[in-house]
Amino acid sequence: MDLAGKTAVITGSNSGIGFGMATELARAGADIVLNSFTNREEDHALAKGLSEEFGVEARYIEADMTDPAACRHLVNSAGQCDILINNAGLQYIASIPDFPTEKWDAIIAINLTAAFHTTAVALPMMRAAGWGRVINTASSHGLRASPFKSAYSAAKHGIVGLTKSTALETAQDPITANAICPGYVLTPLVENQIPDLMKEYDMDRDAVVRNVMLSRQPSKDFATVEQIGGTVVYLCAEAARQVTGTTISVDGGWTAM
Repeated sequence: MDLAGKTAVITGSNSGIGFGMATELARAGADIVLNSFTNREEDHALAKGLSEEFGVEARYIEADMTDPAACRHLVNSAGQCDILINNAGLQYIASIPDFPTEKWDAIIAINLTAAFHTTAVALPMMRAAGWGRVINTASSHGLRASPFKSAYSAAKHGIVGLTKSTALETAQDPITANAICPGYVLTPLVENQIPDLMKEYDMDRDAVVRNVMLSRQPSKDFATVEQIGGTVVYLCAEAARQVTGTTISVDGGWTAM
């Protein structure tokens, strides 16, 4: 697929799923704006690496997704936003009575409210350009809930609702809006959790992965960042022009149960 001339802005994209999405979009020819809340040499080096490997323009722009003004400034600073991917996320686990208020506020801000602000700025750009894709990273928790993840479940259910509203508001424009709902994805962050879980449960790696981490994922296999990135590229294709306002689960059957 050729996305040459399109610019993709991906929030929370200096690692993991976000960087996987950015890589596959760059492979398809799109120019890339990476983002996170840090401003390190290695952040800018990631953008340079994409540019050198795929021959696209790639930049890194720092923006704190808890700050509405920063969310809007990110998209404005990009100058062009044909593909908006709201991917920045935060997680915290606690029972509802014990859930810290500041953690609730931060999770809702980053996982949900930030997407409203970036979308509000991006849609006029897409309408002016005559083409656009809004892709929100939800989660299996956007379709199912888990105990002790009240804020995350609420935010991810909310992002699914925001996606549907966005799709309805743009239904007669050449713009689509969809949510990707991953289950467990093998990222460096997840990989780093495995040794501690092996000690905690006194299991080998395979047993921890199958029986603890992937207990709710029927395939008993992680999704990969490349698979999530490939789903994004598909949603940008002409073949997906009538795919809007929906969720695409990449979860090994989790939400089929």
